[in-house]
Amino acid sequence: MVDEVARRRGVRLDREECKAFVGASDDGGLRLAKPLTYMNRSGYSARCLVERHAFEPGDLLVVYDEVALPLGRLRLRPGGSPAGHRGLESVIGELRSAEVPRLRLGIAAEEMPEELIDYVLSPFGGDEEATVDDMVERAADACEAWYEEGIEAAMNRFNAAP
Repeated sequence: MVDEVARRRGVRLDREECKAFVGASDDGGLRLAKPLTYMNRSGYSARCLVERHAFEPGDLLVVYDEVALPLGRLRLRPGGSPAGHRGLESVIGELRSAEVPRLRLGIAAEEMPEELIDYVLSPFGGDEEATVDDMVERAADACEAWYEEGIEAAMNRFNAAP
């Protein structure tokens, strides 16, 4: 999803900063980052970038996969608990704030295995690829809406079922 927003906006994620690949739009208003750490340590990159660029936690949009949502579903929230997601726990812990906007990308299959780690790290099946491609496009749209219009407008447009 970050790569898609970068492609659309002409942002090159070609610098390494705060253990993340980062890039900015020509006007410097939009900054994108893809942490290089393990997911459950991604809060380091968020905190480092927030401190380095004098952002507030609410200036971020954290995007992550979510096994509690059906494949293809999007959910934007302005803040709240991590609901057991270790990557978001890391971000909230490092930033010392739960008021971090987030975009959750649903990846749950109809039949979920007991061992989630293998499922989450496995590639999507061929029959799921069209749904995933559509979700990535809509997630990039949601990210752009959040950036241009704010969280409420983006939530109103993208939290409905696809």
